[in-house]
Amino acid sequence: MGLFERYLSVWVGLAILAGVGLGWVAPGWFQVIAGLEWARVNLVVAVLIWLMIYPMMLKVEPSCLKQVGQKPKGLFLTLFINWLVKPFSMAALGILFFKVVFAGWIPVQDAQQYIAGMILLGVAPCTAMVFVWSHLTDGDPNYTLVQVSVNDIILVFAFAPLAGLLLGVTNIQVPWETLLASVVIFVVIPLAAGVFTHSRLKKQGGMEAIEKLAGTLKPFSIVGLLLTVVLLFGFQAKTIVSQPERVLLIAIPLLVQSYGIFAIAYGLARALKLPFSVAAPAAMIGTSNFFELAVAVAISLFGLGSGAALATVVGVLIEVPVMLSLVAFANATQGWFPQPAPAA
Repeated sequence: MGLFERYLSVWVGLAILAGVGLGWVAPGWFQVIAGLEWARVNLVVAVLIWLMIYPMMLKVEPSCLKQVGQKPKGLFLTLFINWLVKPFSMAALGILFFKVVFAGWIPVQDAQQYIAGMILLGVAPCTAMVFVWSHLTDGDPNYTLVQVSVNDIILVFAFAPLAGLLLGVTNIQVPWETLLASVVIFVVIPLAAGVFTHSRLKKQGGMEAIEKLAGTLKPFSIVGLLLTVVLLFGFQAKTIVSQPERVLLIAIPLLVQSYGIFAIAYGLARALKLPFSVAAPAAMIGTSNFFELAVAVAISLFGLGSGAALATVVGVLIEVPVMLSLVAFANATQGWFPQPAPAA
């Protein structure tokens, strides 16, 4: 492991502090950056995410995608967690904490808003950042791509009715332009660039050339992650500083949900005897969220200053530290899973 990876948690902690500090001292800079968006997708964040996931996309071998169907258990696990467990467990935890545990501390109206924000996070499985977590756990890039792609297809059809069911709202308006733009920006474009580069380099220098370029770009991938953290925390600096107690109360059930979902998915992957390169990304997809979509829907339904929007933002704030801790745990427990057979 290089210097960046070995002390990644330290760098992320410093990036969080830098983001909050810069957002508080120079909010105008972040307002300008926040305004650079298309279909409610921030273009600066999009570029940084490309920087993060492009090295993994370089390793995608299109001809190998057809072989994923020979190992369906990992895909079934992802779909089971994302669509039959996670949305309902998120709603249940929201109700438990904000209507029972925290009932005397938060007004009823605010509690309802926080529950709504949690539900929106729960019905939006991760699309972009999971490539980073998969990369950090040496996941199978082809299999991760298929897992994300199938989830995206289901997301297009299932997000609105499932969110409507759990929110108790039948006329929920999904910002389709945000949903479709996010899939194109965070998956299609970097995938196309990676496959094109893979094909060119393979013809010129074989797999050695591909691995060399991926290794060269790896530090830039970590820098992209850190700059994304700075921006996300900078965007919400005032909220974090002005309402720290509310942020903490919202974070508690989200943390329970994140670690609980990972434990379920990771445990099932072990029971199914999945290889680690499939098990780790499968658990990561179920744990992380498509926060761009969740935040956009919360704002469009309930308003920018609503409790629902705040809850989705808190989900963004805790995601990177939580996922890094799970990456470290997964890498430390690789021995729990069958080792891949040596190549012929």
